Amino acid sequence: MRTILTTEQLSSGIDRLAAEVQAGSTGGQLTVVGVLTGSIVLVADLIRRLDGPVRLQMVVASSYRGAATTPGRLDMRLDLLPDLAGQDVLVADDIFDTGRTLAALVGELRQRGAARVRSLVLLRKQGRAEVALKPDFVGFEIPDEFVVGYGLDFDGRWRHLPYVAVLEKGEIAAGDLAEVAVVS
Repeated sequence: MRTILTTEQLSSGIDRLAAEVQAGSTGGQLTVVGVLTGSIVLVADLIRRLDGPVRLQMVVASSYRGAATTPGRLDMRLDLLPDLAGQDVLVADDIFDTGRTLAALVGELRQRGAARVRSLVLLRKQGRAEVALKPDFVGFEIPDEFVVGYGLDFDGRWRHLPYVAVLEKGEIAAGDLAEVAVVS
């Protein structure tokens, strides 16, 4: 693995994102909708930096399964969402790859009557977008490489890393990542 975003860079980026969200705030309650499971670290860090009333909700939306490194069919589970009619909503996701997940979620939340839906992503992969939607807030632009850490995983592993690292193709193909050495 090769580290591309350090713990310090991530912290500064989350500070910046929180300030950008606050600058565009209407002053009322903000409902942050995090996308499980990858955004859990981002959302935890982000909401602690926001002022004012914040309500937190989580949804399941995934197009990656198991050891897949390319997106497949999008599955969304939004059954736990409360009534969002008239709410100021911020959708927070770990990564904007093709953009299909975020576009589908934003569309669904608008259909549910949210007054305003904005989107925030920690990472945006360069050159991968397949949708017209552009995230309102972007933490970092990254190259088109498979990354893990800070909530992002490969087959359920590496979410706990406090930094973001590129998982090299040989490491992905190896399958057994127990022996992967981390290079900072």
